[in-house]
Amino acid sequence: MKDNMYLIENLFHGNLRLDESIHPEQAEYQEINRQISDLMQDYKTQLTGNEYDTLEQLIDLIGQSTSMYVEAAFEQGFRTGGRLMIEILAKP
Repeated sequence: MKDNMYLIENLFHGNLRLDESIHPEQAEYQEINRQISDLMQDYKTQLTGNEYDTLEQLIDLIGQSTSMYVEAAFEQGFRTGGRLMIEILAKP
């Protein structure tokens, strides 16, 4: 997102990349990702190539499912926020 543009201009020009600006603040986030990487490396050495490919497919499917869930949660939150603003602004 370009800082010198208003939000509506960035939206119009397709510059909103909200997913690229997400940085979890939990301290354990980096540690969890390191553990995932270590486990995947262990599995790569312990499993056959075919078994490891199947594991990667499972992880990809879980990632796709999670992305769809997060997208739906974002949409619901955005709509709820919009309805809340409308309700607040509509009150005399």
